[in-house]
Amino acid sequence: MPHFDPTRRRLLKLAAAAPALALPAAPLLANVGGPGAAGNAPYFRFSIGTTRLTVVSDGYLDLPAGSFPNASQDDVIAFLKSHQLSVDNNYSHTNHLVIDTGEAVVLIDVGSGSRFLPTAGRLMANLDAAGIDPASITHVVITHAHPDHVWGIRDDFDEPLFPDAQYVIGGAEYDWWMQDGLANTVPLEMQQFVVGAVNALGTDGVDWTRAEDGFEVVPGVRMIATPGHTLNHLSVVVESEGKQLIALGDAMTHAYASFERPDWHGGFDQDGPMAAATRHRLLDMAAADGMAVLGYHFPFPGVGHVMRDGDAFRFVPAIWNWG
Repeated sequence: MPHFDPTRRRLLKLAAAAPALALPAAPLLANVGGPGAAGNAPYFRFSIGTTRLTVVSDGYLDLPAGSFPNASQDDVIAFLKSHQLSVDNNYSHTNHLVIDTGEAVVLIDVGSGSRFLPTAGRLMANLDAAGIDPASITHVVITHAHPDHVWGIRDDFDEPLFPDAQYVIGGAEYDWWMQDGLANTVPLEMQQFVVGAVNALGTDGVDWTRAEDGFEVVPGVRMIATPGHTLNHLSVVVESEGKQLIALGDAMTHAYASFERPDWHGGFDQDGPMAAATRHRLLDMAAADGMAVLGYHFPFPGVGHVMRDGDAFRFVPAIWNWG
């Protein structure tokens, strides 16, 4: 299948055209500054039961803030300011999960590669920094086919980056993006997303395993239906010794608004009401069952818990354990 890589110029225009509120400029209050010359580790290790987990960064996306189409501008401004966040820019991390069960090594999503925004595409370098050999990865799971989750599936020579891994995606997600003529039926700003998804999903040398709700990737790792961000989005549940974590993908994209204002539709949600219903279901489940969560776009490393707060919820970041 020939590849037609979208240009960075088109993608930067697309990011600027995403549903966003025209908010006044303000200082990035919650940004405490970069690390300077020393840098920070682009990975974070922890465990769930006996399963070893590593969050590995693919970089970040610099997106418009306040992208909640069904919320009022005043409400969004007040919410962001109350959380010491910029009302102009959203510094959005990209947190990939590597799951080592002892019998298998599962990577969740493959990042942007060199085909999306220039601030992302660092997954391979950061896997190396974390001491994770790409050849050790036995399974690659794709939550959905947006650029920052699947365009990094192949290298600059169009070869798959994990040629010996088993690739898993929701069957309905694959079918939606690969339907004939889709690029001619979506809005102009989505056409590059479609072309990029078709190119990525059609990578030579990748044979897809089709998943659905409840699909077991390996023992202790299963996929669950979390539709709305895309119509057929799947998240991943890791379970070991009675402990559980949900790798959310983009079912929740904001560490504060997704919890405290779950009815606010995300700017990139394909079906806003469906995505809101999914958020409510996930939050109820995680809070009731004490499940940890990992947000792909949450502040790195993106791991925490869900706390009920009246009719809404709060994200409680996990405590870094030096042990």
